[in-house]
Amino acid sequence: MALGLTSQEGGHDTAWSPEELADAVGVSIESDRPKSLRRVLLTLDAAAAALAWFGVLLGPALMAGVPRRIIVMAVAATAAVLVTIAVMAGQKLYLARICSVRAVELQRTSRAVVMTSAGVYAAGRVLEVPIHIEAAVMGGFVAFVLLVSARTFFRSWLAAHRREGRYARPMVLIGANQDAVDLYRVIEDHPEMGYRISGVVARKEDAAALEVPWLGDIAEAPHVVHASGANGVLVVASAMATSQLNEVVRDLLMAGVHVHMSSGLQGIAHHRLRALPFAHEPLFYLERAHLARWQVMVKRTLDLGLASVAVVLVLPMLAAAALAIKLEDGGPLLFRQKRVGRNGEAFTLFKLRTMVPDAEQQLQALQERNQRMGPLFKLAADPRITSAGRILRATSIDELPQLFNVLQGTMSLVGPRPALPEEMQQFDDRLQARTQVPPGITGLWQVEARDNPSFGAYRRLDLFYVENWSVGLDLGILLATVGVVLTRGSRALRRAAGLGGQSSAAVLD
Repeated sequence: MALGLTSQEGGHDTAWSPEELADAVGVSIESDRPKSLRRVLLTLDAAAAALAWFGVLLGPALMAGVPRRIIVMAVAATAAVLVTIAVMAGQKLYLARICSVRAVELQRTSRAVVMTSAGVYAAGRVLEVPIHIEAAVMGGFVAFVLLVSARTFFRSWLAAHRREGRYARPMVLIGANQDAVDLYRVIEDHPEMGYRISGVVARKEDAAALEVPWLGDIAEAPHVVHASGANGVLVVASAMATSQLNEVVRDLLMAGVHVHMSSGLQGIAHHRLRALPFAHEPLFYLERAHLARWQVMVKRTLDLGLASVAVVLVLPMLAAAALAIKLEDGGPLLFRQKRVGRNGEAFTLFKLRTMVPDAEQQLQALQERNQRMGPLFKLAADPRITSAGRILRATSIDELPQLFNVLQGTMSLVGPRPALPEEMQQFDDRLQARTQVPPGITGLWQVEARDNPSFGAYRRLDLFYVENWSVGLDLGILLATVGVVLTRGSRALRRAAGLGGQSSAAVLD
């Protein structure tokens, strides 16, 4: 049955059924419900908490072999797991709007673990259970590491599925102007966020700029939103008068619709916005971007410390990779390339060679097959990649020599992708600002939109990092990189073994 939703095809209005609308935006209306995702996340959290608390509390008891102590510690570990999950639920860590912001998720997870550890120790003292403070602290630390690792894996797994159109939440755009177009492009550029715009509610003549079905006028918003099958909206505040904005928002809330509202700001990190009620009216105070000197020092300290440890750990892996490269074609082991670093200074980037020796000479002939928009180049089935190179790229092992760039100081562990000189020549003046920070082995674009062909996503994420950089953001990116590398690497290796199609491209660069 038609719902009165219309599109403008060939100058005629045509009705959209719920099934046609879902198909038009690539959304399944029968499967991939949020509840199933919540169950998966809950299971992962429970498994991580169980490994931590049973390992720390029950492990020593099993080694001691005292039956009564084993039983007591098994009960204590079970209680600790249940408390961990309950506290995390209390921190709203099973709500999408909380989990979608990595920094907030990490903050609340650490808070939940600290509360659980304190509770375990206090309960042990009250109930006279032999749980020492060292065990409570260790249990909390291990739980935090495992919970963050599990959630990083979950985030990477979910992002990969969302890029394929699964687990997508249909949303309706309320209002149509340039801000609405920009917001729509961001959502289209980032399918991993899990949103799909199923239609727009606005004046019909204004909606023509958006490539989605026109659902109706703003006055009909609650009715057409429910009719479309969506339960959430994105309200573009700048697209309507204040009186109309207030009226439609209140109507949507009364109708039980989840309301998201744009601020009109772009490239400003959410933590820089502070709620500032003014005579009970909702205003924001915007903090200026400020990088404390200690953060610069901490960044370099982290680079040196983590890179030094990583070099020692990956030496056997590098040796095996070098042997594979040499045995395949006898060519050079390393690939050296000039890139643009901080303040526009050129430096030599190191990678393990994954292509035939004359790969750069063959590039011009492949330009017309470029799968990326803008100055960047990518070809999934690049004929220049060697057999060993496909595995090295899929697992990101080819990027490991850049650890020496980090030790030299020409790169950081986290930062914008180091661009080629010819790419930099095509960047606009604003994007040239990416050289204000050192380039990184991994970065915001690499973990959030590496497979995204849109140059807009690349530009937006690089500029966001430059304007909002912090040590906390770097740590979040490093954790996300681990999940991305493990998820994509395992998938690519399965494909290489004959369980799927072609192996994926490099994760980081």
